[in-house]
Amino acid sequence: MDFNTIKEASQNYLPCMTKFLRDLVSIPGESSQEEGVIKRIEAEMKSLSFDKIEIDPMGNILGYMGNGTTLIGYDAHIDTVGLGEISNWTFDPYEGYENDEEIGGRGTSDQLGGIVSAVYGAKIMKDLGLLSDKYTVLVTGTVQEEDCDGLCWQYIINEENIRPEFVVITEPTDGNIYRGQRGRMEIRVEVKGISCHGSAPERGDNAIYKIAEIIQEVKELNERLHVDPFLGKGTLAVSQCFYNSPSRCAVADMAAISIDRRLTDGETYEIALDEIRALPSVMKYSAEVTMYTYEKPSWTGLVYPTDCYFPTWVIPENHEAAQAVVKAYKGMYGEPLVDKWTFSTNGVSIMGRFGIPCIGFGPGKEAEAHAPNEKTWKADLVKCAAVYAAIPTLYCR
Repeated sequence: MDFNTIKEASQNYLPCMTKFLRDLVSIPGESSQEEGVIKRIEAEMKSLSFDKIEIDPMGNILGYMGNGTTLIGYDAHIDTVGLGEISNWTFDPYEGYENDEEIGGRGTSDQLGGIVSAVYGAKIMKDLGLLSDKYTVLVTGTVQEEDCDGLCWQYIINEENIRPEFVVITEPTDGNIYRGQRGRMEIRVEVKGISCHGSAPERGDNAIYKIAEIIQEVKELNERLHVDPFLGKGTLAVSQCFYNSPSRCAVADMAAISIDRRLTDGETYEIALDEIRALPSVMKYSAEVTMYTYEKPSWTGLVYPTDCYFPTWVIPENHEAAQAVVKAYKGMYGEPLVDKWTFSTNGVSIMGRFGIPCIGFGPGKEAEAHAPNEKTWKADLVKCAAVYAAIPTLYCR
């Protein structure tokens, strides 16, 4: 392959990629509110002569280049988290900013930069005649990932019957190539009590005191969880607390917590639930331990319920898909670091649920995700688009 020509083509598209990204940033697009972002991506794909463009009933956009045998996917979720405490921002999150090296704004790293590089990577393939009868490229802009990672791909695979041979996840990778991530699940622990007047608390049974004991044992359980040599340790954290009480002058008769459970390789949702159910205070108070479900409508109004379980996945370093990405990177930018994500991606469904190989490479940095003053780097956009353009030809050899 003429790697220098690919790099030059990608560099030449930087002004277009910058404008595209800044346009996307300017359109608020939190989970279930992505319509404007999807329509802007559709317009860009049309202007770049994608061969086929579809918006599915859930609201995901699917853009195709080529008509070859092997389907290779590039996935970017295009929803963002909210702004958080606005006083922590030093610039307008939706207006953003631009200088010679950076582009700032909500979603620049997590992960609107990914869809920008993927769209232009496919365009470079077409420009340079890299498309062949061996492969078709599918670029997906997927929705609701921040609320329920992988739900979009459950729909794409189960309902649309679309199964790429492998998928490049374009979440930020700090300039590295990632071949796995811990999974996660969302757990609720609830205890009941008996309310009474707060002036005589001995007449009741305070659910908050019960949940306090459980919280302490959950904290201690975190220190005993399984450690995987590659993905690291499983973790859990109490993320929310709830209660019910007739008034501020009464004993609480219900208390509950949400737990964010990160699952390392070898852990399943059954293992995680059973560990909590076995805690002494959970058994003593007959606490109910359940997994949350997600049933929020997408921006199109479609509801596609699922358990809040997001499986762990790891791809071997010598897998053909991983090696194609490594070869593309080495051909243009030197020896890459092959590592893993700390956070979760749509790979939880693509590979975790369905066994379709995933490999991660995307513009931006993990630490920028969900943070105030989020930014990405123009050099990353160029590098990722170039590598994306080279991957299918190398894989299909």
